[in-house]
Amino acid sequence: MNKTVLIIDDDDLLRKSLKHGLQQHDFSVLTADSAEQGDQILNKVSVDAIVLDRMMTGTDGLTFLKQLRKSGNLTPTIMLTALSGPENAIAGLENGANDYLAKPFQLQELVLRLKNIIKNTTNVAQDIPGGLFFADNEFFIKNTPESTGKLFALSGEEKKLLHNLVSPIGNIVAASPMVAKRLRTKINSVSSDLDIITIRGRGYKLITTPTTTKR
Repeated sequence: MNKTVLIIDDDDLLRKSLKHGLQQHDFSVLTADSAEQGDQILNKVSVDAIVLDRMMTGTDGLTFLKQLRKSGNLTPTIMLTALSGPENAIAGLENGANDYLAKPFQLQELVLRLKNIIKNTTNVAQDIPGGLFFADNEFFIKNTPESTGKLFALSGEEKKLLHNLVSPIGNIVAASPMVAKRLRTKINSVSSDLDIITIRGRGYKLITTPTTTKR
């Protein structure tokens, strides 16, 4: 299965070069020239990994990553930087980066690091109450404990919202009311033990009680 990578970098030449190189290694690639554009893409599309430049015009990569993790988005991220020194790598890792790569670097090293962080993320299945589980960047439904599960068909926005709601369960997540309503309808159709409720003025929350009053 091809993996999708989002490159966020304001260097046009580097961004285009990385896109071409990663496509040659069977990645599907999206690009953004700013953190703001990257955020717009992530609000519409679920990706398997992010390659993020630390120093950019506008919102810098470190600030963007902090905001991304605060929102509950756990997409594996490699941070690129021209800054030297271990303290910069530590800052990136402490604020949510899965890996850190100093410029200049070889394309093959980036490819190997991407495969590694994606593998480490997708190989771990996350069990969710109500017969759902998350693995290989997809949600599945288990009709019985013994079944292997079938794909839970979600749009990119719905999948992103559900992922944020269960990372961990109890998160309160801001989302479009229309997307939340569609996701709630789909969850209610496959599980009587899960529901999405509205937290007024803050967003939505996934709860795990079969006695929830639907509203």
